[in-house]
Amino acid sequence: MNQSSLLKKYLMALTGIVLVGFVLVHMAGNLQVLIGREAINAYAYALQNLPAPILWGSRLFLLVCVLVHAVTAYQLIKENRMARPRANEIEVTKRAGWASLRMGLTGSLMLAFIVFHLLHFTIRAIFPEYNDMKTTVGSPDGSEIHDVYSMILAGFQVDAISIFYVICMFLLCRHLAHGVSSMFQTLGFRSERWRGKLDLAASAYGWIIFAGFSIIPVLVIAQKYGLVNCLETCGSSCSVNL
Repeated sequence: MNQSSLLKKYLMALTGIVLVGFVLVHMAGNLQVLIGREAINAYAYALQNLPAPILWGSRLFLLVCVLVHAVTAYQLIKENRMARPRANEIEVTKRAGWASLRMGLTGSLMLAFIVFHLLHFTIRAIFPEYNDMKTTVGSPDGSEIHDVYSMILAGFQVDAISIFYVICMFLLCRHLAHGVSSMFQTLGFRSERWRGKLDLAASAYGWIIFAGFSIIPVLVIAQKYGLVNCLETCGSSCSVNL
């Protein structure tokens, strides 16, 4: 392997560590929806009101990590295809799992999902009416703040969006299962002795992320159709115009 390819592998692994950590923290924050409106609104308000250098510095850093991860992944996939004789493709397919063979595809879909997610809940360009959802619940001083709880429930009450999120979280799960394992290998932490255990840990991490992110849209849809009653209701503020 040439120095350029090795550097790209290290960049992928290092940015992967950052993104794996971010996904876990983001999931933990989202799960505060299960605690209630006050918890998630207070959490979201605290994040949005971090000092500007910290808030925008972390956002820029994450954006750079995503772009570096995506670009190096594309370059490595292209290099691997050019270097591999077509006669060996059947043998490679036999040895590699689905997640390994489809890392480029799942990664591309994840990139598209990130754009959609930002437009949906962060920039709120898909449903501008989310900007009008206000409440004092979770406010540190009693003033009106954005009602993130109502926004999340409104977003996931749209069946197609909830299904889309769950499917994307499954793809993220499979991407992480292979990616985390490969990350250990690239950084030299995966020996043959530890290979099975690390692969199992990576797979478990992927499924934990899937469950943690999927439980909210699943519960919102289940409550919408009267199957459960475990989330606070937010009345007409949870409706959106489609």
